[in-house]
Amino acid sequence: MCNGAYWARELAALGHEVRLMPAQYVKDIKRNKHDAADAEAICEAVQRPTMRFVPVKTAEQQAAQLLHRGREQLVRQRTMLVNALRAHLAEFGMVAAQGLRNVAQLITIVRDEDDLRLPDVARQVLANQLEQIEAAITALEKQLMAWHKTNPVSQRLASIPGIGPIIATAIATTVADPGVFRSGREFGAWLGLVPRQNSTGGKTRLGGITKRGNRYLRRLLINGASANLLRSKATKADPWVIGLRRRRPPLVVAVALANKTARIAWAVMLRRDQYQSRAVAA
Repeated sequence: MCNGAYWARELAALGHEVRLMPAQYVKDIKRNKHDAADAEAICEAVQRPTMRFVPVKTAEQQAAQLLHRGREQLVRQRTMLVNALRAHLAEFGMVAAQGLRNVAQLITIVRDEDDLRLPDVARQVLANQLEQIEAAITALEKQLMAWHKTNPVSQRLASIPGIGPIIATAIATTVADPGVFRSGREFGAWLGLVPRQNSTGGKTRLGGITKRGNRYLRRLLINGASANLLRSKATKADPWVIGLRRRRPPLVVAVALANKTARIAWAVMLRRDQYQSRAVAA
């Protein structure tokens, strides 16, 4: 159910032991879909020794997660408006370089009433909407930053290279209990950052990453790893990264670093301690 966390908290308050199961782990047990088959499948699935149950999120975690979902939707709308603005102004011969930071040049042209390349009728159509969305995103990010400063788990996660307040708050609100994962490798697999296996007959065949689990978290970690590879001198000097770059394409290196970052994040959450680099730990 979509509001399972709410009912789990309500039932737990009445003294019941609540267990939440992912729907994808239950739906394949029975072929036909009706209430009796669903109840039977749930009863069979809950008795499995390997069943992984979902920890119940607190109301505070769900509220912070709502901020992330709102921000994600606004970022998607901003991308649509930026693409539309570029396309419309290109019809008038006005083109800017790629990248979100270069859109300000196009907005400046739209605001400049002395620029005769753009008719007055075409002005102010998309620029106002884009600026409103930018202001809304900034407001949500300020709320996330305020939540980050009050949450110790998020602050510990932000000490990891490649993880900032946005990624830290996203992980802290999504992962209610890191103890449900037996290892950091299992946590990385839960995020879909490990190769897909198609092995048989003793032969191991690995493909692209599975892309299972939380798509939003996976994308944030890969973007954070890409930025870390681009800007961090310590990461560029890491022998593990240098060796991987010699053998693999840049995107594969970013995904591998994201997987490594996810494992470190699991360890930081489980041990409840700040991240320490290898040199400091030694």
